[in-house]
Amino acid sequence: MTIWVPQLAARGIRYRNLAEAIADAIRRGELAPGAKLPPQRRLADRLRVTVGTVTRAYAEAERQGWVVARVGSGTYVRGAETSSSQDFLASRPVEAGIIDLSLSLPPPHPMRAATLGRVLREMADNDLVLHRAVEYQSDRGVAAHRERLAAWMTELGMPVDAEELLVTQGGQHGISLALHALARPGERIAADVLTYPGLISAARQAHLKVAGVTMDDQGMDMDALARLCAQQQPPRLVYVTPDQNNPTGTPLSEARRERLVTLARRHDFWIVEDGVQYLPESERGTPLYRLAPERTLFIFSTSKVLAGGLRIGTLVAPPMLRERLGATLRAQNWMVPPLMVEAVCRWVTSDDSRALLDWLIEELGARQSLARDCLANYSVSGRPHGNNLWLPLPEGLRSAELMEALAQRHILVSSAEPFCVGSEPAPQALRLCLSAAPSREALARALETIAELLAEPPATPWRTL
Repeated sequence: MTIWVPQLAARGIRYRNLAEAIADAIRRGELAPGAKLPPQRRLADRLRVTVGTVTRAYAEAERQGWVVARVGSGTYVRGAETSSSQDFLASRPVEAGIIDLSLSLPPPHPMRAATLGRVLREMADNDLVLHRAVEYQSDRGVAAHRERLAAWMTELGMPVDAEELLVTQGGQHGISLALHALARPGERIAADVLTYPGLISAARQAHLKVAGVTMDDQGMDMDALARLCAQQQPPRLVYVTPDQNNPTGTPLSEARRERLVTLARRHDFWIVEDGVQYLPESERGTPLYRLAPERTLFIFSTSKVLAGGLRIGTLVAPPMLRERLGATLRAQNWMVPPLMVEAVCRWVTSDDSRALLDWLIEELGARQSLARDCLANYSVSGRPHGNNLWLPLPEGLRSAELMEALAQRHILVSSAEPFCVGSEPAPQALRLCLSAAPSREALARALETIAELLAEPPATPWRTL
């Protein structure tokens, strides 16, 4: 098989020369977005250099943003839609004409900024609030704040007691706390074979191994998880998003929730339940933290309900873990700033909170219906009021090619690649974040373009012989 082999400069440091050759090939289009670089040993043999030289060159190219390395799979040219492996987690600059469906953000609404402004003005006139804001507080959060947040979650259909709560700086912080408190470096955890990239990133930061568990239209395959537990050392914890898998939107069936709890008790592993991707109560199943309260940590956040920039969330934990989690949080940042928690607590107890949530549910339902109508000829999946839609591509169509064609039309989407655990091959599919479009009209334009390209895929020139 022919592989890409560059001509290296005769002088200079070899790994830097190779890194520059990779960048030049990408600029010229010789290496296309999504293309896989040659295996390091094979390229080293062809260039007559050491494997270490190629390894350093690939690492340098990744540091410069040209490629992305995936453990167990290889190194790939970044797609035109992204300049960083973490771009899908952070907002991009707004550019004229771009419709960004790659980020799972709540739909924009002027009420968010207006409500925050009102709340901040109220706080500025309250001496007690200001005094509390400049003092050190408990690592688990101010008791009054936890009571308000617990009451709000209960109203949303997630019953919880204030004593069970730890205040976090958002859902991602909750994941990090759970991993650091429950697992040691080198230990293994498990998750769906396609899962939230924030979990994958946090596990890498904590030096944990992530085992991917196969899934189907009922969620995580419990037989596969049982085999994993029987064949090897059981995972230290299992991470799940039971109400809607991210990215596919698949919910975990009630029978499998019961089976997961049974396996957790039999093999003594923890369950980390992520409920950040909000759904109305009618679309949620039985919470795992209620089925197995003694071994489940539940993660929630204001990000998808109120606003992502607030960075306030909660972690529900059994009594035996609360001191450990508090110590972990204290070691990381001592406490969550009480000023922002106060703002959130005032927000969630106001009439504006209910009005915004009612609007959000209606808006997401309308966007889901719009998307299913536009893509009726394809096997999409997602929840009726979820943020995302999963689009498996027709036979023979590659996600990298479609993403490149969409990017040329100023439409950004996510492939399956960032969601893949371990060395599992990425399916040819796209995640469409319907909630991120600035309006239904913009979403409709993007969906019409996607449908047109699916019906008449872009031609791809041959790049190798």
